[in-house]
Amino acid sequence: MGVRAADPDFWALVQVGAEAKPVCSGFVFTEGPVWHPRDRVLIFSDIKGDARYRWRDGSEVRRILSPTRQANGLTLDRDLNLIACEHLSSVVARFRPDGTREVLASHFEGRALNSPNDVVCGRDGSIWFTDPTYGRTPPWGDGREPELDFRGVYRLPPGHVPGAEPELAVPRDMFRQPNGLCFSPDEAWLYVDDTVAGTIHRFPVQPGGRLGEGALFADRIAEPDDRPGVPDGIKCDETGNVWVTGPGGVWVYSPDGVKLGEIDCPEPPANLAWGGDDG
Repeated sequence: MGVRAADPDFWALVQVGAEAKPVCSGFVFTEGPVWHPRDRVLIFSDIKGDARYRWRDGSEVRRILSPTRQANGLTLDRDLNLIACEHLSSVVARFRPDGTREVLASHFEGRALNSPNDVVCGRDGSIWFTDPTYGRTPPWGDGREPELDFRGVYRLPPGHVPGAEPELAVPRDMFRQPNGLCFSPDEAWLYVDDTVAGTIHRFPVQPGGRLGEGALFADRIAEPDDRPGVPDGIKCDETGNVWVTGPGGVWVYSPDGVKLGEIDCPEPPANLAWGGDDG
């Protein structure tokens, strides 16, 4: 266990000899970590455990909701409402601080979404999410047949009416299984990874929030490598480096797509998040 540099710039990001250490355990399949800046807690999903938890440093982890319709990806909007991607219901939902649930998106072109997976919010109030089929595919999902014949990436524009159909943000045949997504710090770029293809694509965000033509940012993330782990969760740090789950743990790339290094993890990670008072 430890960290390994592929480029000397890696040591500006992590300490030599650093290790990833578990802070809580006993779950089935954890996902969707998001740090709540006001409550100072980490909120995360246990998909197959069908529960949502929060963890605060120095105290026990606490279950805050069950069932969750096997929620996966989580994020917070500008008002600190929790946005959740639900596998079993195939919707993107918003949860108010009082627990009120509101469906934001459920269908595209009159057909049910596959199983919204990961979600981010833009500073303009837009909401972006990926829609692979994992929530319908055993062993992760319940075996429902998809109604859509593609796996998309979608946008809910600012002022989106809850329940209205989302906008398709990328070409229909762009991804095999789009999964994690994140913005660069200035929101000039949107990154989307594809678990099956083992790739990350990067899209310029144009005025008005539309995406320009995407380009390959990184590939062969899961090949040829026999260690468990795939591209799934992805985040940018404050200087634009891209951190993505991969074989063995977390892989780190520079904003130019140069692989900087790897962080070993005690279990194959499915997602990651920045949090705590120090980020």
